[in-house]
Amino acid sequence: MAYQTNIVLIIGSAPDALLSRDWSKSIFSHIVVINNAWRVRDDWDFLVHPEDFPSENMPSKLSAEQSIITAKQYVGIQNDFGGFVYAGGTMAYTAAYWALGHLRPNMLVFIGCDMVYNSANKVTHFYGVGKADPLRDDVTLQSLEAKSARLLYHAYQKDCLCFNLSQSAESRLLFPRISIQQLSKCADIEVELNPNMNRFDLAQINRAIRLELELGYYFESGRYWEHLKDISATQCLAIDNLWLSALISNTPILTQPISTEMDLTME
Repeated sequence: MAYQTNIVLIIGSAPDALLSRDWSKSIFSHIVVINNAWRVRDDWDFLVHPEDFPSENMPSKLSAEQSIITAKQYVGIQNDFGGFVYAGGTMAYTAAYWALGHLRPNMLVFIGCDMVYNSANKVTHFYGVGKADPLRDDVTLQSLEAKSARLLYHAYQKDCLCFNLSQSAESRLLFPRISIQQLSKCADIEVELNPNMNRFDLAQINRAIRLELELGYYFESGRYWEHLKDISATQCLAIDNLWLSALISNTPILTQPISTEMDLTME
């Protein structure tokens, strides 16, 4: 079955987030910004931030079209996708699952969300030096790549494709790369979703989901850090390894070519 594209852009705080300043909003149905990324461009629709985001870092004024998304809005949706322990307790994935559940896009595209921090490079964020949140010692973040494979699968289950617009050499997101020029052409064509399931080993998917359910690392409040004694890092890593092994194919996502030069590559 084919679907007309409904594209949601998610902007993080990596240096290349600034590339999005030149992109026409007409390409996207909504723009979701994470934490300080609201400073990148002023026409965003939703700002998603954690409970400990400093109030002094919030925008001083919102337009009538803009909304702030907090734990009150995203915890329930995150729980619908299995909870924070399995999805990964960092805002790139929290924002993505919220957008997937609330905005119901056919495409989720990311910029500034590579979650790679080079210690030799003092500039870690578009605004200079920031806290490398995904690299903290956290039982849910042992493999950021595995969490992206999990998101990729759950997005497909909701008739949604994930792409990475980053131009960085490295990324923890195991999504196909696409340029903004290619994406702007996507907005005018139909995309075929069903063939993408051939990229997954469904037996491994079933093992991962079954282990998630058996362990039951589900906490309705979303505050998994209050229950660390109940969570096994070894078991979480076993789940991560299953999600990584489930992603087996680099089959092109779009069955209708956008142009003869189009080449979607995987990490």
